[in-house]
Amino acid sequence: SNAFPFNLMFKTSIGPEGTAVGYLRPETAQGLFVNFRRLLDANSGKMPFAAAQIGLGFRNEIAPRAGLLRVREFCMGEIEHFVNPDDKSHPSFPSVAAKELILFGSDDQLGSGKTKTVSIGEAVKSGLVNNETLGYFMARTQLFMEKIGMDPARMRFRQHLKTEMAHYACDCWDLEIESSYGWVECVGHADRACYDLEVHSKKTNTPMVATQRLDKPMEIEVAKLKFDRKALGKAFRQDQRVVSGALEALAESWTDFEPIATALETEGKTTVDGFEITKDMLTWTKVKKRVNEIKFTPSVIEPSFGMGRILYSLLEHSFYQREGDEQRIVMKFKPAVAPNKCAILPISSGPEVNAVVDEIAAELMESDISTKVDKSGAALGRRYARADELGVPFAITVDFETLKDDTVTLRERDSMVQIRLAKEEITKLIFDIVHGRTSWDEVVKLHRVVQVSEDGEEAAAAGGAATVVESNSRGSFSRPAEKI
Repeated sequence: SNAFPFNLMFKTSIGPEGTAVGYLRPETAQGLFVNFRRLLDANSGKMPFAAAQIGLGFRNEIAPRAGLLRVREFCMGEIEHFVNPDDKSHPSFPSVAAKELILFGSDDQLGSGKTKTVSIGEAVKSGLVNNETLGYFMARTQLFMEKIGMDPARMRFRQHLKTEMAHYACDCWDLEIESSYGWVECVGHADRACYDLEVHSKKTNTPMVATQRLDKPMEIEVAKLKFDRKALGKAFRQDQRVVSGALEALAESWTDFEPIATALETEGKTTVDGFEITKDMLTWTKVKKRVNEIKFTPSVIEPSFGMGRILYSLLEHSFYQREGDEQRIVMKFKPAVAPNKCAILPISSGPEVNAVVDEIAAELMESDISTKVDKSGAALGRRYARADELGVPFAITVDFETLKDDTVTLRERDSMVQIRLAKEEITKLIFDIVHGRTSWDEVVKLHRVVQVSEDGEEAAAAGGAATVVESNSRGSFSRPAEKI
């Protein structure tokens, strides 16, 4: 069909009579830009600084499809990092400079079609990535995705081509994650330059500027203006203050005012903010001015996260089937993001065993560890499988040995290795793993590795030696790699 105008924003009516027209926001960022001056004041006027928010965006998508990937209402989180446009370095960049990323630059997209694996430090140094602040957020995004469980081999950063980059942007990189739908853009990283603040400033006649104190005073070249108020008043009447204000703002820097001066000298007239200025309206002199601070409109570096797309990609990356048994589905959520951190399974339905289960569950929930208790009469192996399908990383089994010596077994989901430890240790141990203070590999070294049957019979692995997992019709169990 022929091309026709199409508005991606949803139009709505405001007020009881519906006479006022409004639009649902297509992004959350503009709220932060409008409130820039308040945010700067909240940060005591210091630059650089960042603000973040999460909320709903609405876009009039032509053809919603692919589940959470292309929808008309979606949750997004955005960070707006305000920085001096002449200094886009980042104090924390050295801490991530060595991080390697898979980059798909614009030249490679048009040329070889292959990605490159390089450190973000090298990418910034070579100019592939525009500046340190943009590179810093790209590296931090990669680290975050790895931390929540994304597969690093199925992530890449693709640079926008010149034909698709926003007209105001300096550089843009999308974090794309591979899924069954192909490569999907999940996080955008854009250097939006000064565009947003400049537009809001012009439309509201409110300066959106920051101030930077200089270590030493410096001299700058400015234009000293003298207006013919009679000529201005005759030409612009009530707008003469707007015109003189615009010219004075340009005069703060000779670099900005020089094109105006040149046009007035050569052509006798020029246009400033839609007003035609003639040479008889003002005179100017180029002078040097000693300053202790400089004012500038900040540039904005913006990472923008699509929450639905990230969640969907994480679900795909976490899904797998047990080797040799396609019916055994597992969601390998990292403990930090798993909805339930632990399952508690009694070996029998006896009141003594259930009392211990309730005691452990209460203690875990008291420490804000989300817990799932399964007291059903299903076989232990089946209950393990249920927990695995939900992505529960750990399972505590309360068995007959628990009633004798107050110990329980703790099973790790992916390796299916089980250890026995004292009941009073379990809460702190799981808390430390969830918060990254220790790892399962370290825990195994410090505790006795066991295998437990559905009847509660236990055989200790030799001194916590390496184990292998064996499966049968009753479930999966670990045993020492070397038979005793």
